[in-house]
Amino acid sequence: MTRRLHPDVIRAHEEAVSHGLDYYIDPHSKLLVMTQLHHENRGHCCNNGCRHCPYDESSR
Repeated sequence: MTRRLHPDVIRAHEEAVSHGLDYYIDPHSKLLVMTQLHHENRGHCCNNGCRHCPYDESSR
């Protein structure tokens, strides 16, 4: 499933990843969101449908 993200969310994610962070605060919901970097460092999909999961759906 491809999700369309608000540009503010994309910027927040890119900024967090550029600083090597595992998470950022969603600028709209104020919830903590794990970055793609966090998921890559984990090394596998957790099957929770995470926003920035780098693993394809067939590996979930």
